[in-house]
Amino acid sequence: MEGNSKKSSTKGKKDDLYHVIHKVPSGDTPYVRAKHAQLVDKDPETALVLFWAAINAGDRVDSALKDMAVVMKQLNRTEEAIEAVKSFRRLCSKQAQDSLDNVLIDLYKKCGKIDEQIDLLKRKLRAIYQGEAFHGRPTKTARSHGKKFQVSVKQETSRLLGNLGWSYMQKSNFMMAEVVYRKAQMIDPDANKGCNLGLCLIKQGRYADANSVLDDILQGRIPGSDEYKAQKRAHELKQELQSRNFLPESLDLLGLDDDFINGLEQLMNERGPFRSKRLPIFEEITPFRDQLAC
Repeated sequence: MEGNSKKSSTKGKKDDLYHVIHKVPSGDTPYVRAKHAQLVDKDPETALVLFWAAINAGDRVDSALKDMAVVMKQLNRTEEAIEAVKSFRRLCSKQAQDSLDNVLIDLYKKCGKIDEQIDLLKRKLRAIYQGEAFHGRPTKTARSHGKKFQVSVKQETSRLLGNLGWSYMQKSNFMMAEVVYRKAQMIDPDANKGCNLGLCLIKQGRYADANSVLDDILQGRIPGSDEYKAQKRAHELKQELQSRNFLPESLDLLGLDDDFINGLEQLMNERGPFRSKRLPIFEEITPFRDQLAC
């Protein structure tokens, strides 16, 4: 009997180690089998069938729906994933709704549904402004690459604004994107959004402003500036900025003097920010930003 007990104990430890290594839950339910097919067997088609079975059986529906959408995205079935999330999120808990919104935002981005992405991002920002984010708590637990970490309301607001700014950039609405990125940087600055802000300014022809933003990154004055990707992108944008400095010389061929060019650039740099402040998103975000600053 004692020998059987030791064998059983050893087998149990091996099973636990197996689940830890492969990051799959234990048991023999449809959801567990789906995760095994997804992560261990690397068989997305089978995983998809089993995730559907888990949802129909009411087995960890919150996780099954999110994971199924991820697998559908991998299989380039993004439109189907969007419809699945919209149709079955009513079966999920209230706590899962925020995560499902994030899944939808990612799916909209994947298939180019920019207007839908903007609408959802604005609704999530409005919920933060109304105090509905994180169910009234100042932070929430998030997960990335299997690791858990805490996210504050300020960080979430800045992240959503960053996504919103990128959405406007995809529509070539660089003025609106600039306003949103500036709001994000006021709340929780980082080098990645700083690079995007610099690009918005370049696209508007406001080279002096863009140069200032990029210098902040290259000289390490913004969080995340020391990351290789941020430095590389800032350098690339600087090179683009330098290439555009040939613009005054080409215009001079048309007989326009330097004073005219310099005056035009100054006018653009001075007037641009004031035009931006009258955009609707500024009024929507400013009260909440002021509230955070208190």
